[in-house]
Amino acid sequence: MYGDHGINNVLFFLCDLGGKKPLISSAISTVEKYMFKSFERVLLTLWIGSMWAIGYLAVPVLFQVLDDRILAGMLAGQMFTLLNFLGLFCGVLLLAGMFYQQGRIVLSGWRSMLLVGMLVLVCVAEFILQPQMAELKQLGLEGDHLQQFRWLHGISSILFLLNSLAGLLLVARGLKK
Repeated sequence: MYGDHGINNVLFFLCDLGGKKPLISSAISTVEKYMFKSFERVLLTLWIGSMWAIGYLAVPVLFQVLDDRILAGMLAGQMFTLLNFLGLFCGVLLLAGMFYQQGRIVLSGWRSMLLVGMLVLVCVAEFILQPQMAELKQLGLEGDHLQQFRWLHGISSILFLLNSLAGLLLVARGLKK
C-alpha cells in the first residue's frame, strides 16, 4: 500500500526532522551513553572495591590469622599482583571509554589525569618495587637487605594508600562532570 515511497518518507522523517537531531540517532546515542556509564561504574567499582577489600581487609586478616608471616607475605604479594593487573585492565578500559566518548578534551580533565596517575602508581608498584622486593627476599631478609625491603615496602604501602584514596574520590565523584 505504501510502497517504497512511503517507507522512504518515514525513514526520512525519523532521520531528518528538518535539521533537528534524528530520533534514531538520538535514541542510540542515549542507550550508548547509558551503557558506557553503567560499564564504567562496574569497572571502577570492581577495581576500587577489590583494592579496598584486599588491602584493608584480606591482607591484614592473613597476617593476623596465619602464624607463618612468610606464607602470609607470599599470599599477600600474590593478591597484590592480581590486583595490580586488574587495575591496569580496568584503568585502561576506563580511559579508553572516556576518550571514545569525550575525545581529546578528556586529557584536560582532573578525573582522567587522576586515573592516569593511578595507573602510573600501579605500574611503579608492580614493575619496579615488587621485583626489587622479590629479589631482596631471595637474597635473604637480613641486615641491609631487610632494611632495603622495609623501605621499599613502606613506599609500596604509601603508593597503595594514595591509589585507594584517589579511587575512592573517583567512585564518590564519578568519571564525568
